[in-house]
Amino acid sequence: MIWTRVLRRWRWIAALALCPVLVASVAVGIAYGKGGWYAVNVMLRRGANVWGDVAPDDSRLSPGIRLSLAGRRTPDAPEPARWRRIATGLEVAELPVRVGGRPVDALLLSRIDPARYRFRVLNRPAGDRDVGDWMKATGASLVVNGSYYGRHGTPDTPVISDGHRLGPASYQAAHGAFVVGGSGGPGGARLVDLAALDWRRALSGTSQAMVSYPMLLGADGHGRAGGTDERWLANRSFLGQDGAGRIIVGTTRDAYFSLPSLAAFLPRAGLDLRLALNLDGGPVACQKVSAGGYRRDFCGRYELAVHGGRLQLLWPLVDFRRSALPMALVAVPR
Repeated sequence: MIWTRVLRRWRWIAALALCPVLVASVAVGIAYGKGGWYAVNVMLRRGANVWGDVAPDDSRLSPGIRLSLAGRRTPDAPEPARWRRIATGLEVAELPVRVGGRPVDALLLSRIDPARYRFRVLNRPAGDRDVGDWMKATGASLVVNGSYYGRHGTPDTPVISDGHRLGPASYQAAHGAFVVGGSGGPGGARLVDLAALDWRRALSGTSQAMVSYPMLLGADGHGRAGGTDERWLANRSFLGQDGAGRIIVGTTRDAYFSLPSLAAFLPRAGLDLRLALNLDGGPVACQKVSAGGYRRDFCGRYELAVHGGRLQLLWPLVDFRRSALPMALVAVPR
């Protein structure tokens, strides 16, 4: 009788001990069914994100976000960017964004000479690399998140990665692309406005390329971010090309900008931009720079959107871990 009671007790203890394992196994199975190994790695390595309702004055929103939601979407005239050379062909700057003299955001900027740096557009669907992992794996001096991707971690837009075509074969593109090679020469990195150019022609012969949207500054001097809800606020990453042909990489420190307001701000930013193209945003808006003793290591935190008429914030169930970057653009010294 005593041994029977002991065995029953241990049976319940064993069952309780197995519960977390069973729950975790079910969660992994559900994640794999929805997004393959990308979803599994995101859940296990990065923590999960969910959308939750917020009010415009919610304390979880940054002061810059709350100011933008209140309609204060036109920043002050910016001061000149103070560029710092950290390596031959690579400069960095941080451009403050103010409203009524009050800091609300900043552009983390890198300016790269394509003659000195080799660009690669990379995709890793497993979702097992963050911005730091990409830097270690490629020997890059700069890593920034790339364009959009699907639930399995594969590109949502046409991509050329080390000469291999990825992403959808059938696609309608009216915004822009970043390309290396092709008609610009074997090493020429540049932005291309696709308003009047078929993306297949723009990507033809390139060694690296990615289509993205929206065009924040087109060849006609205007952006094409109109129609986007001004309440969609997020950390942003973008690519620009200046009058000297240098590639400018930008990531916002906060989430003050909607896409239309960022498109309106960039021509005023004093960066001599001729073209500018938006990349993916939110927690995946990451930029890491390491050269000449200088270090920048940043990933976004915010994405706010309107779903079904409700203002919702993307927030983590666990903590603000580094996001997986299935898509990355890296710049490696030549």
